[in-house]
Amino acid sequence: MIFISPTKGKLTLYQVSRDLAGFVAANPESSFKLIVGTDSQLREEVCYVTAIIILREGKGGRFYYAKEYERTKPSLKERIFYEASKSLHVAAELTRYLSDTDITCLDVEIHLDVGVHGKTKEIIREVVGMVTGSGFGAKIKPMAYGASKVADKYTK
Repeated sequence: MIFISPTKGKLTLYQVSRDLAGFVAANPESSFKLIVGTDSQLREEVCYVTAIIILREGKGGRFYYAKEYERTKPSLKERIFYEASKSLHVAAELTRYLSDTDITCLDVEIHLDVGVHGKTKEIIREVVGMVTGSGFGAKIKPMAYGASKVADKYTK
């Protein structure tokens, strides 16, 4: 999976992890939040975008995104679960890569494109349970800006 950084260009997930570690190490006095979110857009094919966001709380941050396309057209429920599994996979790999550095204090939040309004409200508990059962924090709309704002922007 290749990620795009608006400032650094194309990066592998390993390179993203090194960039994140450098960003955190350069600002040791700051608090950070690491967010992973995936959104999808259904057209002739499905466009999935996974975003990684590192926030230096109160001082901005960086983000990276990866796009993938699939020809199959799953149901909404299948798409939401697939988005969550993509985010979980990226978060797990990032955690593994970051454990090789001195940066082990980052909690990872998974932002899910589900909310109490709309068609996804019936699967919130299942998807949140999937994420929290994997050891990550979960956020839903409107607090899930990693999926509903950042990733969504690049699905268009």
